[in-house]
Amino acid sequence: MSAIIRAFNGVLPTIHPTAFIAETAVVIGKVEIGPESGIWYGCTVRGDVNEIRIGARTNIQDGTVIHVAQDGQGTYIGDDITVGHMALLHACTLEDGCFIGMKACIMDGAYVESGAMVAAGALVTPGKRVKQGFLWAGSPAKPVRELTERDLSYFPVSARRYADLAETYRKS
Repeated sequence: MSAIIRAFNGVLPTIHPTAFIAETAVVIGKVEIGPESGIWYGCTVRGDVNEIRIGARTNIQDGTVIHVAQDGQGTYIGDDITVGHMALLHACTLEDGCFIGMKACIMDGAYVESGAMVAAGALVTPGKRVKQGFLWAGSPAKPVRELTERDLSYFPVSARRYADLAETYRKS
């Protein structure tokens, strides 16, 4: 069994050879996935009517859905990011080194800066900007506190652990 990697309108996803795509993931269309990244079980990455770019050492955990807007922007996900289980990312931008909690929803035109965190279950509404150094939570999400040094020091640890785990899965 292998992942579903499907062209859309003649455009096939571009996946770095060191990326791990789980057997039950679906990757469609104009999608780029960078080195050492992981697209885990049950994820859908659908770049049909616009583009999706996922950087290096970024992990998209189980059940996450990533899509785009036809009359708006693609979805841009930087390097060294952890996206928790069952997140929904739609036509948004995630800068390098941010952290997205489980079941978070980031909507059209929203922007999460480097060193920012979106809590589990948070709803970041269209066009909002999650600033560096802050935790946003709630529905709709709003800033609830500044991140601690301990919070921030965990982000690269999480990204590296998942990149290593993705490599183990890819090789096994």
